[in-house]
Amino acid sequence: MSLTDLKRKKPKDTRVKVSVDDFIEDANKYALGLDAYHGQSNIASNTQEFLRGLDKKSTKIYRHATFTLTEKSISQLDEIAKVSKVAKSKILRILIDEFYQQSSTEQTNLLARK
Repeated sequence: MSLTDLKRKKPKDTRVKVSVDDFIEDANKYALGLDAYHGQSNIASNTQEFLRGLDKKSTKIYRHATFTLTEKSISQLDEIAKVSKVAKSKILRILIDEFYQQSSTEQTNLLARK
């Protein structure tokens, strides 16, 4: 084996060149929840799709999130999870969906209480 066999080979550049306008247009479509190639919405349009998403069988739709809770909220969530034997993240997804389904006045009333 010679030293020339140990040389690193330069990887081929497989990136596709995109114009600035196309890049901005794709970014706008992404921000609106549209598929960049087909112009169709990727957002779950009905409750059945959302509820199917509550089951952790399809991991593609999940993203890791970090947020802060009070000690009281954490202990309450732990208690709910132990009693119901349901994952804490699933409980939070259900509660968020329940809050989202309420009218804006009901949401405002709940937020004003805390």
